[in-house]
Amino acid sequence: MLLITRRSGESVRIPESALVAGKVVPSAPARRRGPAASYEELARVAARAWQPVERERLGEWELRAAAGFTRRANSVLPIGDPGVPLDDALSLVREWYAARELPAYVQTATGAAGTQELLCAELEARGWEREVTAEMWIGALAPIGDLPDPGPDRTVVLAREADEAWLGRYQRKGVSEVALEVLGSGPSVWFATVPGAEPGIPAAIGRCVIDGRWAGFAAVEVDPSLRRQGLATTVMTALARRALSEGASAAWLQVEADNAGARALYAGMGFAAHHAYHHYRGTQATGGGSSTGADEQVGHGSGGDIRGGATERYRSV
Repeated sequence: MLLITRRSGESVRIPESALVAGKVVPSAPARRRGPAASYEELARVAARAWQPVERERLGEWELRAAAGFTRRANSVLPIGDPGVPLDDALSLVREWYAARELPAYVQTATGAAGTQELLCAELEARGWEREVTAEMWIGALAPIGDLPDPGPDRTVVLAREADEAWLGRYQRKGVSEVALEVLGSGPSVWFATVPGAEPGIPAAIGRCVIDGRWAGFAAVEVDPSLRRQGLATTVMTALARRALSEGASAAWLQVEADNAGARALYAGMGFAAHHAYHHYRGTQATGGGSSTGADEQVGHGSGGDIRGGATERYRSV
């Protein structure tokens, strides 16, 4: 049997006898309506926006850990060569995460130039299971900042740190010190809060990390009783204006394929998919740790708490 990986990242098996001819087809550049960007640039920007508390190099791979808070901060970022054969690298990865009582995850990407279709196929051939798939979307920043002001009843408060009110609206309750460190990581981090009718209970929140030309949006959450009133747009507009004032010109976020509301919102703002990314988990027999949970998806994406968690309507991963 032959294992073939489609552009979506899905792998299928076909009988070898059914193959007439074949070749490795390089990933086609994604069609986009925003800034040009390579996969590696976006992967590194996203990694800086969601940093682990512990990291170690394995050749050009980076092993990341943060006590299980989000897959993004607790997975291998395999850009480049690990410096050893793949089986040896995966064995070292399992051992590293097992020593921290965490499951072993490898984050890969498909669908753009320079992504990792072949690595996905190699992982699946070795029994690694793809748990989560989401997409990286990019767009121009100025159109978001140019959206109309929402009015005096929609004040947005920006702060460098997440206060108790912000954390109270955040999807993950009981946020630990490690989680606060991850949330606060990044070159220039801003937290947005739209005050609610009751003191200390925000109507909406959001997070933005500014890194050179890029502004990354995440944790855009709205009070369920106040959805469809433009609050997510209000939050993102305020954060976009701050990012523009710091010299950013492009925006990125992560969104899950089944989050129809978020995808419609971001498409309306001019975002478009750049590539898909996946988290592969080592099997129970080899993977260390035993935890489950949905990925964080601020109206966008996936990178959730691997020790448990729910999903929120408008979240960016």
